[in-house]
Amino acid sequence: MAGPTDSLSDKALSIFAFAAYHSLISGERVASVIRRDGHGHEADPEGVAEITDKGLATCTDEQIAFTAEGEAFVGTVIASLRAARGR
Repeated sequence: MAGPTDSLSDKALSIFAFAAYHSLISGERVASVIRRDGHGHEADPEGVAEITDKGLATCTDEQIAFTAEGEAFVGTVIASLRAARGR
């Protein structure tokens, strides 16, 4: 059975990559990321809609808060990055 992360677009994946970056740089779990920083940087609206529709996050105008499944997927992205360094 396919899960909600199996067919994520690159736009949706970019949001998880951003969260993974912040987790790797801080060494802490990331439960949410900024959606718009007020300086011209923002998460792709189609990606935001996709992860919200799939139940991976809830969103406000300013923030993307990952659900438990979304947080777990951030961990999967980080694990994949760490595994890739061995190749």
